[in-house]
Amino acid sequence: MASKEYGVDLDALDQVVKELNQVLKDMGGPKDKAKNQTYLPSGALGKNFSEQKKMHAAHDEMKHYIEENIVGLIERLVDDFGKKSKKTKDAYDDAEHDNSMK
Repeated sequence: MASKEYGVDLDALDQVVKELNQVLKDMGGPKDKAKNQTYLPSGALGKNFSEQKKMHAAHDEMKHYIEENIVGLIERLVDDFGKKSKKTKDAYDDAEHDNSMK
C-alpha cells in the first residue's frame, strides 16, 4: 500500500499570520471608538431627575462591556490564533530546514 504524503503551504500559512496581524491593527479603530469616542457628558441626558445617575452609570457600564467583552474578546482571540499560526509556521519551517540538512 502506498503511503500518502501531506504538504503544508508555508507561504499560505505566512499569509494567514500577516492577515491576522492586519486584523489586529484594524481592531484599534473600534477599540478606540469604544473607549474614547463614546463620551457622555454629565447632563447630556437631562438634569435633575431621579434616573439621571442610573442612566449615566448604565452608559459607562455598557461602554466598558463593549470595550472588554466584545471588542477585547475578539482582539484576544485573533491575537491568540495569530500567535499559534506563527508558531506552527515556524515549526514547519524548522522541520523543513532540518530535513534539507540531512
